[in-house]
This record gives sequence, C-alpha cells and structure tokens, in this order.
Amino acid sequence: MKRDAEVLVGVDGSAASMHALDWAAAEARTRRAPLHVVCSYTLPSFTAASLDGGYAALDDTAIQQGARAVLAEARQRVGEGDVAVTTTVATGDAAAVLVEMSRDASLAVVGTRGKGGFADRLLGTVSSTLPAHAYCPTVVVPLRDQRRGGVVPADESTPVVRPVRRMIVGVDGSPQADLALRHAIAEAQAWGAELTAVAGVPVGTGSGVMAWLPATVDQTQILADVTEGLNVVVDRALADHPGTTVRRHVLDGTGAELLTEFSSATDLIVVGSRGRGGFTGLLLGSTSQAVLHHAACPVMVVTNRCTEQAVAAGGAAAGESTAG
Repeated sequence: MKRDAEVLVGVDGSAASMHALDWAAAEARTRRAPLHVVCSYTLPSFTAASLDGGYAALDDTAIQQGARAVLAEARQRVGEGDVAVTTTVATGDAAAVLVEMSRDASLAVVGTRGKGGFADRLLGTVSSTLPAHAYCPTVVVPLRDQRRGGVVPADESTPVVRPVRRMIVGVDGSPQADLALRHAIAEAQAWGAELTAVAGVPVGTGSGVMAWLPATVDQTQILADVTEGLNVVVDRALADHPGTTVRRHVLDGTGAELLTEFSSATDLIVVGSRGRGGFTGLLLGSTSQAVLHHAACPVMVVTNRCTEQAVAAGGAAAGESTAG
C-alpha cells in the first residue's frame, strides 16, 4: 500500500479525538488503508523572575511521556490485525503538524468539541484550521450521539461510530463542488453507500434571498434550469464510474441550510470550499463553515489543495514513528 493512501488522524486524549480515531479506523478498514495516528504537543515556556526576565523552558520528558501514553491508548483502541497502524509523536502546533502530514495522506480526520484531554488541547481550533489548509480531504467528526442527534454529555462514553450508508454532497456548479462530487463518489463506492447530490436554490418567499427578483421571473423555470445543470455535472462525474447511481435533488433553500438539516439523517456530508492560497490567507467559505459548525454527522471538506490522486486513493478498495 502506498503511503499516500494512509488515513491520518490527530488525537489528544480527549473523548472527541478518540471518537475521531474510531471513525478514522473504520474508514481505514473500509479503504484497506494504513492508519497514521499523530499526537503533537508544544513545549510551553514561562518567565522566570529569578532569571532577570529570561525564559525558562520546561523539560519535555513528562509531556512526551503523556503523548506516548495517548498513542498507546489509541493503538489499543484500534486493535490488532485488521488495520496497519503507525503512531507519531510530533512537536509543534497540532494544526500545522497535521497540515504538513496531510501531504502524504489520502484523508485527514479530526474531532470537535474536545477539551480537557492531553495538554488541554482544544480540537475546536484544529478542526476549524485543518480543513482549510490540508492537502487532502478532511473529515471533521463531531462528538455527538447519532442515535439521539445531540451532543454527548461529558459523563457518558464516546458514541459508537455508525458505518457510512447514506451520503449527501453539496453541488453548486463551481469547480470546488465538482471536485467534492468526485471525492464523494469515490467515498460512496468504498463504503457501498447511497449518495445524493443536492443543489440549493433560495427561490421561496420564506428565504428572502431572492426577494429582489422581479415578479415576472418564473421560479419554476429557475429550478428546472438548475436541475438540468445538476444532471449535467453529475453525469459528467459519473462518466468514469459506469453502474454507479447518484440521486439528485434541487431544493428551495441555501446549501448550508439544506445540508445542515439533512445531517441528522445522514452518515456523511461532503462539501467543497475554495482556497485562496497561503497558510494565513486560506479560509473556508461560508457554506462549509456553517455546515461544519452545525452538522450532526461527520463532514468531509474538499478544497483546491486536494488532488485527483487522493480521489483515486479514496476509491481504492484494496518525528518518531513505530509501525504496528
């Protein structure tokens, strides 16, 4: 298995990161891909008055041992035999570390709502940064009890990962959405999942977004035109996947509203997002940000940095590191 087929996941010992680990392990099993588990830390420093305003660096031995313990727990959680696991202890900002490692991965996975874990890392920061900058698609896994559709209370165990059986991809005719669609098709094939392509058109009076349109504009015709365009885009993406079926729906509403609403009855949402280049300047669009913040299921974000090589790897069924 080529290294670029690996599934990369960041852990910090929190319940959210361990739930993301469970999801990443299930993904790796489905893809028959190796799993790369990373725990990173930054070495804090503090001002020492006794050093006349100098800085005293903390010995990182204990912190590194904590990171090793997190990875040992992660390896034990994944289990033996069905997934090849590699673990890495890395120093540096977690988001920056994972972004750099995503160059060699087909998918990066991170959790949300993690706090109180190793080194008090807040995965909320990583989950908002990694999708925008990663060189492969990123799946953000919320810590939610999918059976109830709510956030898991702090005193409950991490919820069980549900296999991906239903997927939805947002399509708006942009190159980013086209790339997301191709990744979604590959992901659906890997899982044997049902995929639905959704395009949102806010033409209803309730949305108010297109209230400026003249009364003479035929809203029915707008929906028909968008439907025709959606069919063209999906059919083009399916040209290399004979026998694959993608359902199509054009609905009244914005993409963010529709995808978030559907997330409670879906196992994976896929969205595209335009990158503007540069680590500090690259931001996710409003739709992808809104879906990430409010979706009840895992969300895959595909940006311009994601390559066709990752599409192929995703569809295939077939620091200090230690291989297991």
